[in-house]
Amino acid sequence: MKCAALIATLSVFVLAACGNKPAETPAQISTETPTEKLAPAVSKIDIISPAEGAKLDAKADNKLDYNITLGGDGDHAHLYVDDRRVDMLRQTKGSYSFDYLDQGKREICIRIVDHGHSSIGVERCVNVMVE
Repeated sequence: MKCAALIATLSVFVLAACGNKPAETPAQISTETPTEKLAPAVSKIDIISPAEGAKLDAKADNKLDYNITLGGDGDHAHLYVDDRRVDMLRQTKGSYSFDYLDQGKREICIRIVDHGHSSIGVERCVNVMVE
């Protein structure tokens, strides 16, 4: 009899400690994604100007206007002319003035890189004619 009373008392304590709530079944567990766990921003580059196929004057002050969204491993961007790095872009929105562009067909590219300056695979290019 003492044993049955002891088991009953322990059962009351266990239920009280657990809050007397039944375990959740898989159907009761929410599968919704909380808003605080949204996916990180995706890296993106917009070259505002010059436009694809633009004709630039070799003697003029030629500018590149851009907007960059850094996401994932993106830390900053590098600017290339004909696959040669000419500068680093730390601002995500701005303009870059070229000191000099050789005449002929030129490819101007922006590549997003990580903290170690390795490309993360996001790049945008425009082809221009410098006359």
